[in-house]
Amino acid sequence: MNFLAMLLQNTPDTTVVPQSMQQAMMWMIPIFMVVGIVCLAIILIPFWFICKKAGFSPWLALLNLIPLGNLVLLYVLAFAEWKVVPAPQILPYPPPYPPPYPPVPPSA
Repeated sequence: MNFLAMLLQNTPDTTVVPQSMQQAMMWMIPIFMVVGIVCLAIILIPFWFICKKAGFSPWLALLNLIPLGNLVLLYVLAFAEWKVVPAPQILPYPPPYPPPYPPVPPSA
């Protein structure tokens, strides 16, 4: 009997989206876009600087936009020969202590 009552029920029309749902989607779409742009900036900016400091074109950071492109970029950065000149070691000037004087030979 319950099964027959269930079959005779009017089912809601699922093709019509309620007005409140439409308004919620209209608010969520811009929020998701802003969050997506912020996430892209969080990923792309560090990779841009890493590529630039490693001597590669910083435009390689855009590989992160392609699916699995970040994995390719990590392997390129890990196994490539970096074109970086080591920074010269700068000693503090003047030295923090005076150099020792040579011993004075005894006068005859």
